[in-house]
Amino acid sequence: MQITKNILIDGAGGKPIALDIFYTDGPPKPAVIYAHGFNGFKDWGRFDMIATQFAEAGFCFIKFNFSHNGGTPEAPEDFVDLEAYGKNNYTKELYDLQKVIDWVLMESNPYKAVIDSNKVLLIGHSRGGGIVLLKGAEEKRIKAIATWASVSQCKTPWGSWPDDRMQKWKETGVEYYSNSRTKQQMPLYYQLHEDYKNNRERLDVLKATKELAIPILICHGTADEAVPVMNAHLLHEAAKGAELFLVESDHVFGRKHPWTGSNLPEAMQAVVSKTIQFFSDL
Repeated sequence: MQITKNILIDGAGGKPIALDIFYTDGPPKPAVIYAHGFNGFKDWGRFDMIATQFAEAGFCFIKFNFSHNGGTPEAPEDFVDLEAYGKNNYTKELYDLQKVIDWVLMESNPYKAVIDSNKVLLIGHSRGGGIVLLKGAEEKRIKAIATWASVSQCKTPWGSWPDDRMQKWKETGVEYYSNSRTKQQMPLYYQLHEDYKNNRERLDVLKATKELAIPILICHGTADEAVPVMNAHLLHEAAKGAELFLVESDHVFGRKHPWTGSNLPEAMQAVVSKTIQFFSDL
């Protein structure tokens, strides 16, 4: 197993994207790129355990931190750059994902020999699921997509906020999201909502999903309270021949951070195994 962590490439606004690559020696392998969700990061819940399974199954697995997720190269698992966090938005994340795809496929990539450039596959969790569906409709080099607990619209986290909170957000320019794990008050600048309004057509997840003509796997927990399973059904209805895989679990398929277990939770393992099978059968 070959593992290189925290490779830095340029992301949105000149901020770095830290990415990891996992692979085994041998001929070129399909590249699987994983995009984390809101308040997530590439190492959440010992994600290396998942990356290793994909690599052992014959894939070149790449996971990365969005440039404005609040982490830094020095502290990739912590929210230490809250100013960047507050300035994050959907178009920045689409830009970052494109930069990662371009890095995977560039001729000068030092890992070019182990990557099959004709097979680039995407996985996205939660908000990252919406991002990979949007990018899949834009980037014709993507051959298949799997979503894990994906959103069906770009309104995280304000989609359920009442009118008075939205008005306050607009007037003050900042609202705060409570991170239940770290106990931090995470700033969200109003530009996040403005970015959505100014790019409403580009950020229409269901429209993008309808346009996709590639294989899609939609995985979701039936007890998901953060992104209810109805989102999976909406995506399944929009997609052309997508496969729907439901498990009895929550938004993170039984995991937590930090994860100290030597094995993945049953639900997460089921989703990982299903995704590996789905990509292997392409």
